[in-house]
Amino acid sequence: MKLISLTKSVSNAVSSALAFVMVACALLAAPAWAQDQSQEAPPPAQGGPQTASLTPEQLQELVAPIALYPDALVAQILAASAYPTQIVEAERFVEANPNLKGKDLGTAVDQQDWDPSVKALVQFPSVLANLNKNLSWTSELGDANLNQQADVMQAIQFMRRKAKDAGHLTTTPQQTVTEQGADVDIAPADPDEVYVPDYDPELIYGYPVGLWPGFYPWWGVRGPFLSFGVGFGIGPFFGFGWGWPAWGFDWHGGFLRYGGGRYAFHSHAFYDRNAYFHGNFRGGAAFARGDRGARGFAGGGARGAGARGYSGTRSGAFSGVTRGGDARGFSSRGRSSFGGGGMRGGGGGHGGGGRR
Repeated sequence: MKLISLTKSVSNAVSSALAFVMVACALLAAPAWAQDQSQEAPPPAQGGPQTASLTPEQLQELVAPIALYPDALVAQILAASAYPTQIVEAERFVEANPNLKGKDLGTAVDQQDWDPSVKALVQFPSVLANLNKNLSWTSELGDANLNQQADVMQAIQFMRRKAKDAGHLTTTPQQTVTEQGADVDIAPADPDEVYVPDYDPELIYGYPVGLWPGFYPWWGVRGPFLSFGVGFGIGPFFGFGWGWPAWGFDWHGGFLRYGGGRYAFHSHAFYDRNAYFHGNFRGGAAFARGDRGARGFAGGGARGAGARGYSGTRSGAFSGVTRGGDARGFSSRGRSSFGGGGMRGGGGGHGGGGRR
């Protein structure tokens, strides 16, 4: 019995040794390309989907219709453009409550769950109506502000400099135009009233600037100059945190300012539309933050060099929005710039100030 047991032990040891030798030989005989391939294998991709950035020329075209507005108003528009469906809701609210004015309007708006930037635009009903009328462009502006905020601000400064060099952007009784180093600031001349300039982006910059695809022009002027209509009194909204004085730019830092600090998105949720390639789903999942943007996204069009960023068909995503928001979806250099007011008794013309 002992001999049999010893024989089995020797047999097992020999088998183990043979197995080890066979594995070693297989490893030594492995082709060099297999070893090199394993060593050169790229690391797994990290992070979310890549952003499809707009070029400086595309951004300049995108901001051209608003670049010559007062700083604080531009800041409100850039922030609010990330919430197109809230803009729809705010516009419908204003239309449904034409008798609400001043402090009463501010109190009613303050109770809504909109982003502060959307609330702020109710101070300027014609601007709100124009954004609502151009939801395709508005949502593109929101994309750019979310993904390329510093680049958007540079585009605004570029367009202001072009208009100024052409002699078409100067101080008027309605607004002041000042230079701070390389930056051009625009502010109301009076702290209690704001005039929204009306101008033709295709003419005022001193060189041909095309319209964003699908854009619906809102200006009434036909010439390379600024025109002003009726001013907006902003005093009644000063008591609300989202009112005019809260908004501005840090041009040196490349970000919007709100309430004395850096602006952050305050809505309960919104779509980070980087998860999409404008209708062509990319990234594997919709990056909805919270529970308010998780319904109603509809894409359309594709960003590409030929389309200059947008095909002009995405506005259908909002065609079924109800007043309750059933289709709620996507949802600076050295010195801070804050808005003031605007001077009473503006110039003539079909200005952007009055609601038409």
